[in-house]
Amino acid sequence: MYLSLNFISFFSLMLISILNFIMSLYFIMNNLTYFIEWEVMSLNSSSIVMTLLFDWMSLLFMSFVMLISSLVILYSEDYMMGEINMNRFIFLVLMFVLSMMFLIISPNLISILLGWDGLGLVSYCLVIYYQNVKSYNAGMLTALSNRVGDVALLMAIAWMLNYGSWNYVFYLDCMMQEKDLNIISILVILAGMTKSAQIPFSAWLPAAMAAPTPVSALVHSSTLVTAGVYLLIRFSSAFPEWLMKCLLVISVLTMFMSGLGANFEYDLKKIIALSTLSQLGLMMSILSLGYADLAFFHLLTHALFKALLFMCAGMVIHNVMNFQDIRYMGGLSLKMPLTSSCFMISNFALCGLPFLAGFYSKDLILEAVSLSNLNLFMYFMYFFSTGLTVCYSFRLFYYVLWGDFNLLNKYSFSEESWMMMLGMLGLMIFAVFGGSLLNWMIFLTPYFICLPMYLKMMPIMVSIAGIWVGSTLFKYSLNFYFSSYKYMKFFYFAGSMWFMPLIFTKAISNNPLTYGWYLSKYIDMGWSEYFGAQNIYWMLMKLANVNHLFQMNDLKTYLLIFLVILITCLYIL
Repeated sequence: MYLSLNFISFFSLMLISILNFIMSLYFIMNNLTYFIEWEVMSLNSSSIVMTLLFDWMSLLFMSFVMLISSLVILYSEDYMMGEINMNRFIFLVLMFVLSMMFLIISPNLISILLGWDGLGLVSYCLVIYYQNVKSYNAGMLTALSNRVGDVALLMAIAWMLNYGSWNYVFYLDCMMQEKDLNIISILVILAGMTKSAQIPFSAWLPAAMAAPTPVSALVHSSTLVTAGVYLLIRFSSAFPEWLMKCLLVISVLTMFMSGLGANFEYDLKKIIALSTLSQLGLMMSILSLGYADLAFFHLLTHALFKALLFMCAGMVIHNVMNFQDIRYMGGLSLKMPLTSSCFMISNFALCGLPFLAGFYSKDLILEAVSLSNLNLFMYFMYFFSTGLTVCYSFRLFYYVLWGDFNLLNKYSFSEESWMMMLGMLGLMIFAVFGGSLLNWMIFLTPYFICLPMYLKMMPIMVSIAGIWVGSTLFKYSLNFYFSSYKYMKFFYFAGSMWFMPLIFTKAISNNPLTYGWYLSKYIDMGWSEYFGAQNIYWMLMKLANVNHLFQMNDLKTYLLIFLVILITCLYIL
């Protein structure tokens, strides 16, 4: 029987995922941490050592990355069926996963850079996979935005020469105590912000949607965008308080900006990308309040339902003949019941509906925020952003699943792709039960947060308010007055991510390119060209032609020259 690369990859990754999960359980129960050092080479007294860190956190995260990537590869067997270079696509995805593995198990900044840059380079290849101008622009924006973080990490590596080793794990306490060396913390936070697309580096995340949908499911759940959060979780004990406060402001603003932007967006994949950005802001903000374990908990639960959400979006896009505008969709709950069920479950988990995966982490985070010493503005932004999440989720339900189908051509819908459905159903089970399972696993002593009744009920009340706003604000009919015409400037500002894509593309490159064109036209190809290199070239060409004439061995030419010289001599004498 012929086994394709897809199936081999699927079974291998699933097997490694299960082994990692069992190992992480063993490590949690026995409170173990293993360092494995491999001496690559030794020259005199200098040795180059590759260090690997295995603890419950790295093993559990690896298990989740492997699980999601295996189901995504199974899903892409049918989704990418028409692809000629299917093996190339699978190899790229496997390289992506391998880079993430390097990042997860490295306690060393050098080997972290190996995985970090691997993610950046392979993500560029995957974003430009469909070769068109839009994909190329998105790929360049993604790669160049991430280069800022790469440079910050390189500078942190250079600065760590002060310590004598690049194994940051040994120096976290030292970094905290030495005020002069806070520069490493600043550089690491800058690197984490670029990878996790916090303000002002948010423009690349929706642009990266140019990649195939299986890649988006992998990138936005457990690999590229979570790398920054994971790095900050590892470094969290070394950050000074003032830096945490700065990160809190940035991450809460990111959460608010992306939640607001998703309510004005019509591209299905971009809405889900902005929801990822919102959840990344939530992880970063709770991390900056000092709850690194809660940030990691939400990182894992978010990976489960977000991968499922992208898979459902891919199935929908597949069936409406590659349209991504949600205004063309509608009534899909009748035409694609199984996909719609998965879509609803993953969206409800995103909203934090009780007893789904997202509820356990999100509710715990919001209760921890209520318990923290925060000012009123930050507290309001937290809960308002949560309400916006529910609001755009119900807007998505309204446009995609309810109402009438809005395309003129009535396509035939099918959910016969059993492989895609198998990948989706596997993740659906985890999206339902994963939160409670992880809650029992990670927190051996449960969080007990005692709050007044009105604060305890605040997350539920905010969700209900979001449902009401989402279902009433976006209902429209032919006789409904569109307020968007009245508040066009605000809608444009909020819907374009506060002009960040514009600022980080045209605003940065427009002036240098314009000046470059003027320099090229008026200096390189202008008067300086005429009086400079080109003119010298033409003069030399003419002189060479004259010289060539003399060298033709023509008798008339020699006689003419002899006569001229003779007459000149006679005239002088």
